[in-house]
Amino acid sequence: MKCPKCNAENKNDAKICKKCGTQIIVEPLWKPSWKWHVKTLAIIYVFLIILFFLLNWLLKPYMRQLPKDVTPWLNKEVKEGVK
Repeated sequence: MKCPKCNAENKNDAKICKKCGTQIIVEPLWKPSWKWHVKTLAIIYVFLIILFFLLNWLLKPYMRQLPKDVTPWLNKEVKEGVK
């Protein structure tokens, strides 16, 4: 790693230059913007929503079916008879 001020060669993990004493700051190669974060979160949420509905549709035959007498509030005939 070279010093930005004096171009002296330093160790890769050096924090200051051994020749001039300047602090060596390594800039990140890429810094994500807020638009990137929004786009990434939107993609994740859309994927999860699609996955939820897809699994709900695919696993419908394997879901437990409750008898009508156990769940009378779901039985339409009982509701119509009460009115």
